[in-house]
Amino acid sequence: MKRIIVVGGGAAGMMAAIGAAEKKNRVILLEKNEKLGKKLFITGKGRCNVTNDCDVETLLSHVVSNSKFLYSAFYGFSSQDMKHFLETRGLRLKTERGNRVFPSSDHSSDVIACLERELKRLKAEVRLQEAVKEIVIEDTEVEAGAGNKKLKRIKGVLTERGEFCGADAVILATGGLSYASTGSTGDGYRFACAAGHTITELTPALVPFNAGEEWVKELQGLSLKNVSLKISSGKKVLYEAFGEMLFTHYGVSGPAVLSGSSIVTRQIRKAPLLLSIDLKPSLSREQLDHRILRDFGETKNRQFKNSLGSLYPSKLIPVIIKRSGISGDKRVNEISREEREELVSLTKAFTVTLTGLRDYKEAIITQGGVKVREIDPATMESRLVGGLYFAGEMLDLDAVTGGYNLQIAWSTGYAAGRSAGGQGQAAGLNE
Repeated sequence: MKRIIVVGGGAAGMMAAIGAAEKKNRVILLEKNEKLGKKLFITGKGRCNVTNDCDVETLLSHVVSNSKFLYSAFYGFSSQDMKHFLETRGLRLKTERGNRVFPSSDHSSDVIACLERELKRLKAEVRLQEAVKEIVIEDTEVEAGAGNKKLKRIKGVLTERGEFCGADAVILATGGLSYASTGSTGDGYRFACAAGHTITELTPALVPFNAGEEWVKELQGLSLKNVSLKISSGKKVLYEAFGEMLFTHYGVSGPAVLSGSSIVTRQIRKAPLLLSIDLKPSLSREQLDHRILRDFGETKNRQFKNSLGSLYPSKLIPVIIKRSGISGDKRVNEISREEREELVSLTKAFTVTLTGLRDYKEAIITQGGVKVREIDPATMESRLVGGLYFAGEMLDLDAVTGGYNLQIAWSTGYAAGRSAGGQGQAAGLNE
């Protein structure tokens, strides 16, 4: 029986503890908060998009950073495995648009409760309000050919209370820097650095954008569904998506926009980018022009400002009028072909200048983290310190929205737990 310590009681940490406990190891899960899964609780606006119901290749295609590293972890514990894991432990699931999987209850607390029950069943010891001050590493020597080779090996952790907890293995699953109020304050990066690991550049990801235009404030709260988006730098298109977005008092947000933030983090630091929104992607320019002509034909004597209700949301109309250059008081039967073409162009390419990203307080995840080249992708064990493992958001791994980031947490956590426990990944799922 091994003694395994897991630091961090989020998604990755709980799954790591479960994986390690499945073969009767003594597992101690240390969580500095008063309860487990604080960030998991608010995920997906409290609904918890637990995974995406797709095959492994599709999972990998939605990973932004270092997707190849996740090949073993995803094949060892896929989204199908995660669904099976939860359903066989009593949690009913449902699949929504985009193959996003949620608990049928729409309550993230049910996901947390399911994991807590499994930890209890496996007799994993959970210590709440137990913060770790540092990890303890010792130098060892092993015979290597003609002489001895010096190696570093984990010895345990030292808690903030001053208690030393010895361990055969330590799994760090402390999260990133997003939503610091949930306990994600970057402790794991400090522990990793102390072990000699490299931390790549950290930045907020899946985060809203600031916009440069003042009129954006007028659109605060406006949600647009089924629109096409492009984010460009000059003539180069960096990101394209179809879906839902939201205007805020500072800029833009919403699922389609958030995923774009993870793609363009480096470029937006150098210069502002251009967001182009196709408000009517199902219509060609010609079809849209015919639609506008039809609407104008039905309201011949109306003013321009009173003839747009069937084409745009009411909140958007004043901005459309202002940006079109057409007087709101003009009769629609007086609008020229050139003015109508300008309205078509504005509708098919409604542009917003993106000036920067919001901060970690509004970011769903952290981009960057522990350099994956220094970690064994099959086991999640450090290549620098024996018995030290990593899982979840603190690794330099991230994906777009849709349940993919949580699947990274489940898969890397389970891989770390099973490996630290001395077992292969495939066993234990149905135990």
